[in-house]
Amino acid sequence: MSSRDERTLRGDRLAAQVAENRARQAEIYGEPLVERVHRIVRSLGTTQARLAEALGMSPAMLSQLVGGRRVKIGDPAVLSRLAMLHERCARPVPTSEVPALLAQVRATVAAWQEHPPNLGTSPARVPRRAGPVPGVPARDPVTVAAEALRGIAGPARLVAAAAQLGPGFPELAELLRQAAGTRRETVRRRPHPA
Repeated sequence: MSSRDERTLRGDRLAAQVAENRARQAEIYGEPLVERVHRIVRSLGTTQARLAEALGMSPAMLSQLVGGRRVKIGDPAVLSRLAMLHERCARPVPTSEVPALLAQVRATVAAWQEHPPNLGTSPARVPRRAGPVPGVPARDPVTVAAEALRGIAGPARLVAAAAQLGPGFPELAELLRQAAGTRRETVRRRPHPA
């Protein structure tokens, strides 16, 4: 086989892998990340590098996700922030508000890292942020979680997951139903330990 044929074969394999990765992203997030990220970048009139900084990830990692060389966003906080921006960009964002919006998203990152939730006390408890971030409106953690879940799965999958989790983890099942828009009741929150 000639070196030209080998390069062509490698290129074909890479293209097939990218297509497979984007199909997996569509299964996980509802669409390939290239579409979601480009829509946010266009809506905000910013660059992919500035978006990556606001999300709390490296520009190289975001590029790999957008380019289909990676499939999943490994950090749930980054996924939550991406879902928050996706929702906010559904309405036009005035150019004058873009820097403040990106700073708000980035500030949320700092707050999450400064006050990580204590996940070890109760596996069925929805975590709460330890305190407000100055200058950033407080967001209900159940709403944030529901938004993140809607960003990665459609209503039918969320309801199916709720059915699987229901008997053993009723609070998580209810959160999944709420995210799917088929809420039976408001998610009951357990008291946050002091």
